[in-house]
Amino acid sequence: MTTTTADRATVFDRRYLVASVGMVAIVAVAAFQNLAMTTIMPVISTDLHGETLYSLSFAAPLAAGVPGMVLAGNWADRSGGRVVAWVSAALFALGTAVVMLAPTMPVFLAGRLVEGFGAGAIDVVLYVMVARVFPPDLHGSVFAGFAAAWVVPALVGPAVAGFVTDAVGWHWVFAGALVIAVVAFACLVPTLRHLRPPAQEARPPWQRSRIGWSVGAAAAVLLLNVAPDLPVPVRLASVLVGLVGAWLALRPLLPRRTFTGGPGLPSVVLLRGVLAAGFFGSEAYVPFLLQAQHGLEPSAAGLALTVAALSWAAASWLHGRLGEARLPAARAFGTGLALVLVSLLSALAVARWDLPVWVLVAGWFVGGAGMGVAYPRTSMLTLRFSREGDDGFASSALTIADASGSVVGLAVAGLLFTTAGGREEPAAFALVFTAMTVVALVGLVAVRRLGPVPAAPPAGAGNASVRTDGRVA
Repeated sequence: MTTTTADRATVFDRRYLVASVGMVAIVAVAAFQNLAMTTIMPVISTDLHGETLYSLSFAAPLAAGVPGMVLAGNWADRSGGRVVAWVSAALFALGTAVVMLAPTMPVFLAGRLVEGFGAGAIDVVLYVMVARVFPPDLHGSVFAGFAAAWVVPALVGPAVAGFVTDAVGWHWVFAGALVIAVVAFACLVPTLRHLRPPAQEARPPWQRSRIGWSVGAAAAVLLLNVAPDLPVPVRLASVLVGLVGAWLALRPLLPRRTFTGGPGLPSVVLLRGVLAAGFFGSEAYVPFLLQAQHGLEPSAAGLALTVAALSWAAASWLHGRLGEARLPAARAFGTGLALVLVSLLSALAVARWDLPVWVLVAGWFVGGAGMGVAYPRTSMLTLRFSREGDDGFASSALTIADASGSVVGLAVAGLLFTTAGGREEPAAFALVFTAMTVVALVGLVAVRRLGPVPAAPPAGAGNASVRTDGRVA
């Protein structure tokens, strides 16, 4: 059989190279900003007098990203994606500029909301570009590039953010990220011409109900994160309204029986949300603990994030190499959860008994590996349990569970941290890690209710809706 040019194509071919570089660069910027924020946020919260809103600074962009993803997906299906790309990039740049120049915590948070909405929309645009620009046999290579885009930011991101903050101030960290993001998007501009709108009769209707529920879900989880800054009576009412509102708004966006751990896809989506809540709800407080209780500079405190990101990437690679025969679903999830629990317990021990810093760094390395094992399997099983034609909804549900779980975890952590006395109280950090350990244990229930896993589809029948390493771009 003759090998065609398309069979020999790679992402480095002339026709794909600029798009490949631009897409990977955008993912790298998002990775850098994620790691940098976690490293330097303790300094920002002190500088802007916003410690009670510490968790909200992480939750705001994640929550805003939910309606951003839902709206961008619907809009891209109707318009082709070119306009969506420009609008989402502009919003991300505007939000980053506001964050960079923010003189107060409310302005900073407003910038994070705009930035998060744009980032969620950009994530959808990247998936659309993969599907419409690259042939199916290159999708795996593109997603591998997305995973690799986390490695360099993991190696240098926390240290660079810390050094820049120590030397000239945290504002310049976002200035650098903004410049790189603009250059990365410029690389994508020539490729946007491929995102043509479909014929008028093929355009889907606006999903107004789904968009409305996504806005409601974002508002509810943001209310949870605002609660720590409110007076006690109002705080309790806000928590109650936020929890009920989030439950009501998320139900139409997720598979039926997700909250009760129904077999199949509902349990997979629940597990993804629980993992995100437990790990990311805690990770925001890891550099905070190292700086507040152990006196580390931001550049040194970011080491825990670096080792976790590297172990995540390595474990994701190993997970792919082992395959399902040697690492079935129950074993993959059990191993991943066990490693995440080790990391949470190590953080709890350091906070509670003032153990050496290396205990927390080593524990977070182990936790990153656990996420690297469990997260990719949730992505694989989401598509495996999806019926034909439902893979878009299932992929969207998984991403929404990821973001919403992280935001709810951050809300619980922030509420407990503030109530227990904040940065001056070691017990406050211990309480956060204890609560997130309990949250992660809920994942064991989801694993037990998973049920039989369908057989793998034939080779070449993959779907590009979900990232191969499970991490959101």
